Amino acid sequence: MNMSFLDKWRKRQQAHRSVPLAESVRADPESVVELLSECELLRAQAATAGVELDDSVRSLELLDQLQPVWRDDPEVLPWLGNDAGLYLGTVLVRTVRGAVWHVWPDGQPVVRLASGREIDVVTAGHEWADTGAPELSQVYAEVSES
Repeated sequence: MNMSFLDKWRKRQQAHRSVPLAESVRADPESVVELLSECELLRAQAATAGVELDDSVRSLELLDQLQPVWRDDPEVLPWLGNDAGLYLGTVLVRTVRGAVWHVWPDGQPVVRLASGREIDVVTAGHEWADTGAPELSQVYAEVSES
């Protein structure tokens, strides 16, 4: 029995399936870079403190000097840590020659250096947000030297 409407329905359903981040990075890396660099919560926290996040190394140093008021809010802390890691990655990708975003099979975005070394910037961001150490500028300095 031929039911042509089923073929059309299947095609429509497949067209609306989600696309893994890793596939998006390969297909349109510039758009993914823009998406990962948004970091709205971190940018809002920084702006409140008078710090402009301009994707520079200096902005990482200024972030390290912020009073960690987010540590008092357990709902904000994990989101801010995630944003801090993505921002660190953004600065690395935009300023370190050969650094690119890469996505692990579990969907975790990392920065891959020209040497092949991968930096788990999200974990670094969470550590910074939780304890202040290591400082984002310190991670950047260590990574950019390698």
